[in-house]
Amino acid sequence: MSKINITDEQWREKLTDEQYETLRLGGTERAFTGILLNEKRKGEYICAGCGTALFHSNTKYDSGSGWPSFTDVMNSGNVIEITDRSHGMVRTEVKCANCEGHLGHVFPDGPGETGLRYCINSAALEFDDE
Repeated sequence: MSKINITDEQWREKLTDEQYETLRLGGTERAFTGILLNEKRKGEYICAGCGTALFHSNTKYDSGSGWPSFTDVMNSGNVIEITDRSHGMVRTEVKCANCEGHLGHVFPDGPGETGLRYCINSAALEFDDE
């Protein structure tokens, strides 16, 4: 996968303020405010920055956390996981492998076979229904 390399000014033109804050600055939307939290249709969740396919609706579940949550990624090569030691805790940050946009975090407390909870900001995603 070839990485997207555009300037900060181009990102600001391409993204909404909320998307820019999340994807480029590592921000987090307030819990229970994201537009995709209650999305129930079948489809794919793609990176709002570059359109890379990240999650499928069949892995989405209601974690009660206030953010869209998924048990697995569509393709492990489409995300990067990085140790995040900010805010006095150790977490695993999830970024888009293509544009390096901040998506959210993954935690080892999810259901199913993976046992993972990808806790992702709606502002980092767009939904493509099937």
